[in-house]
Amino acid sequence: MTATEAPDRCSVPRVLVLSGLGLAVAAGLVEISAGIGNRLGWWHFRTGFDLLRFSVYGGIAGALLAMAGGFAAGPRRYPAMSALAVLAAIVGLAVAAVPISFRIKAKQLPVIHDITTDTVHPPEFVAILPLRKEAPNPAAYGGPAVAEQQQKAYGDLRTEVLELPYEKAFTRALAAAREAGWKIVAAEPAAGRIEATDTTFWFGFTDDIVIRLQAAGARTPLDIRSVSRVGKSDVGKNAERIRSYLASLRKRQ
Repeated sequence: MTATEAPDRCSVPRVLVLSGLGLAVAAGLVEISAGIGNRLGWWHFRTGFDLLRFSVYGGIAGALLAMAGGFAAGPRRYPAMSALAVLAAIVGLAVAAVPISFRIKAKQLPVIHDITTDTVHPPEFVAILPLRKEAPNPAAYGGPAVAEQQQKAYGDLRTEVLELPYEKAFTRALAAAREAGWKIVAAEPAAGRIEATDTTFWFGFTDDIVIRLQAAGARTPLDIRSVSRVGKSDVGKNAERIRSYLASLRKRQ
């Protein structure tokens, strides 16, 4: 083998590896833009979900191309090329893993988007109702069918009883909501109601929250409800939000 033959033998593996890396990076950019585009109003969130699906295909294809090029080059003959192939494969598979993990999680959870600690008499929205006027999902609770699904998936969620008199409990509940980064829409001590909105990080979905407190002597029962404005399934986001909020309240006691 002459010095001029080596580059020729490596040309095809190099193209495969570089193409795989480029495809994996492009898939990653598509994945990131899927949520950003929805946030900026460039496209509907369902278009963003389609882009996520394409990013899975692109990530896997990029990983396969890169691995094929790495095997063809041979780690002993072209270690640098093989290392680049491994890097490209890792990037591609990492890109594909994010939407796939969401999909798996969604399959394991009920297709609901309205979660509350009181499924019999859930807290009701008042001030937020005008903000939900154009929302595809209704503000009215879905009733026993939704409650049954929630109980199976999130059976740990129940009324939280604060060991505080009403005034102090309301102040603490409001402080915890602000600490969570929620936008407070209404705080009505006389009505025992706090309403707020929260925006998800990636796609920028707006979810609505209502907290209800009731005076009961030295203790104050608190119920919270978190509802998505769009989407049939929240992939567990509302339950996670409620758990995080209640955990924050417990730390404050």
